[in-house]
Amino acid sequence: MSRSTTSGPSQRMLRVGEQVRHALSEALQRGEIIDPVIENTVVSVSEVRMSPDLKIATAFVSPLGAGDAGAVVEALNRHAKFIRGRVSGALRQMKYMPEFRFRLDTSFDNFAKINELLKSPEVARDLDDQNKNDRDEE
Repeated sequence: MSRSTTSGPSQRMLRVGEQVRHALSEALQRGEIIDPVIENTVVSVSEVRMSPDLKIATAFVSPLGAGDAGAVVEALNRHAKFIRGRVSGALRQMKYMPEFRFRLDTSFDNFAKINELLKSPEVARDLDDQNKNDRDEE
């Protein structure tokens, strides 16, 4: 059996990452982490990327309603071992319980920037010019 030459995650990494994301989301919803930074914040887990050996889970989170998102991520990283213990019950089928690393999810900010660029007058002008050239060729 030949290996794929793509550098993307394997199907197994994606499947396990999604299972870990669900378990992590449930653990965060229960509010078992005693930390003033996290207690009053809703944390959305948008994605979990697993390392190829499935021993490290990098969770991309978006703190909702938090003034300082970086402080929330730092607090989650401080409590990573506690969270790992709370999630272990939901992931009994795994051979190794992954180590958690939390990162701020900036993808929504990137989408907003792209959307803003697409709505800019310069892009609208270029699109109008392109449409005009397409009509002239017909």
